[in-house]
Amino acid sequence: MENKKYKNYILRNYSDLPQLSALSDQEREAIGVVGRVLPFKTNNYVIEELIDWNNVPDDPIFTLTFPRGEMLSKLHYRQVKKLIDRNDEAGLKQKVYEIRMKLNPNPAGQQYNMPTVEGIKLHGMQHKYRETVLFFPSQGQTCHAYCTFCFRWPQFSGMNELKFAMKEADLLHKYLLKHPKVSDVLFTGGDPLTANASIISTYIEPLLTKEFSHIRNIRIGSK
Repeated sequence: MENKKYKNYILRNYSDLPQLSALSDQEREAIGVVGRVLPFKTNNYVIEELIDWNNVPDDPIFTLTFPRGEMLSKLHYRQVKKLIDRNDEAGLKQKVYEIRMKLNPNPAGQQYNMPTVEGIKLHGMQHKYRETVLFFPSQGQTCHAYCTFCFRWPQFSGMNELKFAMKEADLLHKYLLKHPKVSDVLFTGGDPLTANASIISTYIEPLLTKEFSHIRNIRIGSK
């Protein structure tokens, strides 16, 4: 079996895919329009091995990966397309931001679940439920392919003011030591397993010591 190197496809190069000839002009256009508002990325494994191109656009993996026009309101779609056609990058950037802010980028008030330790706000953590802490390692805030249903799309959209991420392992550990009722830690993203194993180990290995005996479950949200 041939070992193929990973290659991603994003807005910049997705039109190079010969498989897209199976789509209508409108369906191809929608990828470029919606992909300006919501993050789009896939890869050669998804394209070559998982999608049944004889069944697009109804193939479920295609639907999971490629943006569709109905993901935006008709008004927002027209507004974005008009600015793309005008090549108005400044206007497009502003309009995309306005649309994103109307799409509930932080559902369920996620920003209110951000804890603090010793007066430091932990921008890469959420602690909503007593027993569970979510941690967003900075190095794992991407995926090899983005899902069209993902409610964490602000993580990948360059909206740093809405992004949850941090790389300070010591602050995670300090917070957990101060909260012995926490039994579960979920490393999430993005996909933390896109990061180097040595980086992930700096977060996880200390949790395996007796000092953190109250931590019973360590989970990693990954494809």
